[in-house]
Amino acid sequence: MALRSTLHQVGGRLLEQLLNADRGGYRGVHLPCGQGHQATFVEYRRKEVRTVLAPVHVQRAYYHCGSCGAGVIPKDQALDIVGTSFSPGVRRLMGRVGSKEAFADGRRDLEELAGITVQTKAVERVAEALGAQVEAVARQEREAALAGKVVPLKPIPKLYIAIDGTGVPTVPRETAGRPGKDETGTAKTREAKLGCLFTQTRLDAQGRPLRDEASTTYVGAIESAETFGLRLYAEAVRRGVQRAARVIVLGDGAVWIWGLAEEHFPGATQIVDLYHAREHVAELGKLLYAPGSGEATRWTAARTEDLDAGEVERLVATLERLRPRLAAGQEAVRKAIGYFQANAERMRYASFRRQGLFVGSGVVEAGCKTIIGFRLKQSGMRWTVRGANAIIALRCAELSGRWEEFWEARAAG
Repeated sequence: MALRSTLHQVGGRLLEQLLNADRGGYRGVHLPCGQGHQATFVEYRRKEVRTVLAPVHVQRAYYHCGSCGAGVIPKDQALDIVGTSFSPGVRRLMGRVGSKEAFADGRRDLEELAGITVQTKAVERVAEALGAQVEAVARQEREAALAGKVVPLKPIPKLYIAIDGTGVPTVPRETAGRPGKDETGTAKTREAKLGCLFTQTRLDAQGRPLRDEASTTYVGAIESAETFGLRLYAEAVRRGVQRAARVIVLGDGAVWIWGLAEEHFPGATQIVDLYHAREHVAELGKLLYAPGSGEATRWTAARTEDLDAGEVERLVATLERLRPRLAAGQEAVRKAIGYFQANAERMRYASFRRQGLFVGSGVVEAGCKTIIGFRLKQSGMRWTVRGANAIIALRCAELSGRWEEFWEARAAG
């Protein structure tokens, strides 16, 4: 470790000489300020920059625009260190650890693994700033997609769009006036919506669908269903929905999910997650009969068999014949009947399986745990919507395989 530290210091000195070999980025007495005026050279100023090797001092030519009243430092722009004392490489590492673990843990890992010492707050600020930049790039992509400027070249046999939501713990001001589910009636979370898109071209030896390798991408944010719908549709356009032979939307029974499907993907095959539907049957069986009893087990197994066969009408007929004595049981049966009747055509599971389609939304549910739960729902965490969305943007980029793409585009810009 001592040898590593020494070599970093040596590398830092070499890097400092290299960075200062250009006379501080001096470009003459005057240069454009960027606002239509001329800025005048004033002096050279030094700035300490934390790099992946060691802290270095960078000499920079400073210009001032009398009309704007602002300073201009061309070298800061060239080195991508405007308004920061961290090099792009260090910020990249800070963004990576900040997207994966608690900011304090990320700070310790940076010091232990890379020999980079920073403050916890700095990891938080840089990670959230990078997340905002990732979101800005995504916004530009959405605008291009919605304007019809994205033209997919490769046809897709089957494109799946799985949708889900999960609560993120937020600071009190983010939930002010929102009803909650606990005994106080005050909300403590905001729903993060997540979309997962993947393709399928093959079946396994048993005829079960196989998700195409490295085909999964994610989009997500804490935002309204309407705004999220545009985000999801734009990603689908980028992925080639317009040239997909078949589009399948997977989700649970949430009304907002099917509203988005109808609005943005008309004609798509809609499938309610089989395991979510089974949970409805199982919970009803526990409520109607003694949990764990033989009667409850037999009733649930029979109803699940109807469900797996896609015989929703038979299931509903059975529910309609129930006569629970307690009001809670009556209400549960009424809701279950409404749920299965509303989603009957989305529950033709036997038919969907014969067509070689996925009938479970496990991919997006796993995404909710991996992208959101693992990072944003740890003990004691409370987020602002802005901060949570920045981290969600970072994690979506990384798990979609677009992390390197973001940095390449940033460097090119």
